[in-house]
Amino acid sequence: MRRICFTLQVRPERLDDYRRRHAAVWPEMLAALRSAGWHDYSLFLRDDGLLVGYFLTEDLSASLDAMEATSVNARWQAEMAPFFADLPGGRPDRGFLVLDEIFHLEES
Repeated sequence: MRRICFTLQVRPERLDDYRRRHAAVWPEMLAALRSAGWHDYSLFLRDDGLLVGYFLTEDLSASLDAMEATSVNARWQAEMAPFFADLPGGRPDRGFLVLDEIFHLEES
């Protein structure tokens, strides 16, 4: 499994609404993520809007492509895009910045 960590920037004026939306993610979206190979997925949000995401996957490209093939993902991305500042490509799922892993305790 590959560990993926990514960042995005949530607009500060949208933080409360963003938190509310993620307290009630659509069941269809949760099922799609699981089916697409996203495991142990977490989001962390700082008060200034820095969003850090983390998940495990066998193959990042395949997981992204599997989500791309779902109708629920298109709807979710369209609804989530306005929450973000400086979003390359206009979609959160294709505009996040993947960070390079430089240390992992279990592998040291």
